Amino acid sequence: MSPTLLRMSVLATCLPICLFSAGPSSDTKIPGSWAWKAAAYLDQRAGWWMAWPVAARDHGTFCISCHTAMPYALARPALRKALDEESASPNERKLLDNVTKRVRLWKDAGPFYGEESGVNKSAESRGTEAILNALILASNDARRGRLSDDARAAFDHMWALQRSAGDEKGAWPWLNFDNAPFEAGDSVYYGASLAAVAVGTAPESYRATPAIQTNLNLLRDYITRNSATQSLINKVVALWAASKLPRLMTRNQQQSIINEVLDKQRPDGGWSLSSLAWTLRSSSIRSLAKLWLVSEDSPLDVKSDGYATGLITFALEQNRFPRSDPHLQRGLDWLAHNQSQTEGGWPGYSLNHHRPHHFMSDAATAYAVLALTGTSSP
Repeated sequence: MSPTLLRMSVLATCLPICLFSAGPSSDTKIPGSWAWKAAAYLDQRAGWWMAWPVAARDHGTFCISCHTAMPYALARPALRKALDEESASPNERKLLDNVTKRVRLWKDAGPFYGEESGVNKSAESRGTEAILNALILASNDARRGRLSDDARAAFDHMWALQRSAGDEKGAWPWLNFDNAPFEAGDSVYYGASLAAVAVGTAPESYRATPAIQTNLNLLRDYITRNSATQSLINKVVALWAASKLPRLMTRNQQQSIINEVLDKQRPDGGWSLSSLAWTLRSSSIRSLAKLWLVSEDSPLDVKSDGYATGLITFALEQNRFPRSDPHLQRGLDWLAHNQSQTEGGWPGYSLNHHRPHHFMSDAATAYAVLALTGTSSP
């Protein structure tokens, strides 16, 4: 049997994912363990972001970022069991309150960025925020098993902004500041994939709602139609989405992404973001230059990092990849041995010379937590 067919066969029969028994989860209830350190890092960084004047927005709210706030909202609850916590942390609650407030003030609150920040930035901001709001609220509601009125409103806002014509038919306006991998020329696909995660995560069979079927068909068509031209890191997010939303991608597309990802695994067991985040579809020569230079004379890191490794291992788990597979074991082992023992986070590096590395470390830590806890939701 070929390696591809063997992987497909195992994927179809594997058991539900359990905790990484060989990793740091064995002492997660002991103060100073990996889980406590990760929680402390995430809480500190979320608190800093929410208080940072640059992140402040109108009506006493703050921006929801793809690198810090959104990953925090998804990952921090995954540590609750390990830490014997009975409820959300104060910063989790503050973030949820912020999202809920902006959903309720949707018509009155200004966008994260206006036209003073660039052409079309108001529309891009709205599309981005609508998806992130729906994802965060749906993820929170999934743990309770009931879709709240606020989450339904967030989805209504999201669907109202979905494009119905043009090359991006089925997707949404998405922020583009030439900041890979979250706000670049190809990040529209990333945003659409997150929208699919949100729909698939929402409880009470929200994805079966008759009123949204036309929207879902547009979304599925967009994801399928544009998969081949995407960077591999974007495809990984779509692979995660496919685990949540049935018929988002074909089985062949999913297996092709898995094979491509496994081929990119580094000898140390991790993955390198710089080898995954770019395609020949880069929007400009300037974007291509950023692939190789963080500053005028400093080449990008090519070593394994926590964001690529955490996201990939998490996405493989979500697709019921067998825990016994050596690729997954090596990825989890890399995560288990690369947490900072002083700060508690995982290493990440920026693809953009003007953006600090710690933002990517925030995302790296969140996805490492999701992977190491074997989280099945969101």
